Amino acid sequence: VQLAESGRSSVQPGGSLSLSCSISGYSDSRASIAWFRQSPGNPREPVAVLYTRTSSTYYSDSVKGRFTISRNPTRTTMWLQTNFLTPQDTAMYYCAAAMPAHKISIIPGAFKYWGQGTQVTVSS
Repeated sequence: VQLAESGRSSVQPGGSLSLSCSISGYSDSRASIAWFRQSPGNPREPVAVLYTRTSSTYYSDSVKGRFTISRNPTRTTMWLQTNFLTPQDTAMYYCAAAMPAHKISIIPGAFKYWGQGTQVTVSS
């Protein structure tokens, strides 16, 4: 299983970014796919998670209402749409997958597969 992020990495406060993650090498319908982020000196935190079997989602309080996780029906790509960005959203963003998964998970240790990360910088 391989994951790889892409997307524009710099934006002004109040702006939007769309991050994408290509996923290859899996076909299980039961997976938690997620976006995490990590800024210097802070632990890696879950931003948004999608459990593919039920389409249930989790969003951290800090991004709820501003970020949206989605994927295409063929399960080959997932996206993170980010809106109304603030400097506090500046971090390295990682896509991750836990599969097979019997429920939604937000714990980094539960995710076996990770992308290489993409830096998002929000500044004026």
